[in-house]
Amino acid sequence: MKKIFYKTQGTCSQFIELEADDEGRVSYANVIGGCNGNLQGICKLIKGMPLEEVHAKLKGIRCGSKMTSCPDQIAMAIEEMERKELTAHLKSGETMA
Repeated sequence: MKKIFYKTQGTCSQFIELEADDEGRVSYANVIGGCNGNLQGICKLIKGMPLEEVHAKLKGIRCGSKMTSCPDQIAMAIEEMERKELTAHLKSGETMA
């Protein structure tokens, strides 16, 4: 299982909690702050989806004139989650499957 508590940047939301199961599917998603109803909907929609698919669909979405958005920040949280997993594997000397 992978988990991250990600501090957002450039959005009304402040944090993203994201968990993925051993198969790389979103098992839990919560966005703290931001447009509550919309973000609850996004979190329910991505539950059960592969991380790669969520990332591909949400990366690059902008909110008005901002360079990012809450969905884009979810994609960035996924990137950070993957970076942390890779770093942990490299430190432990394990090979990635």
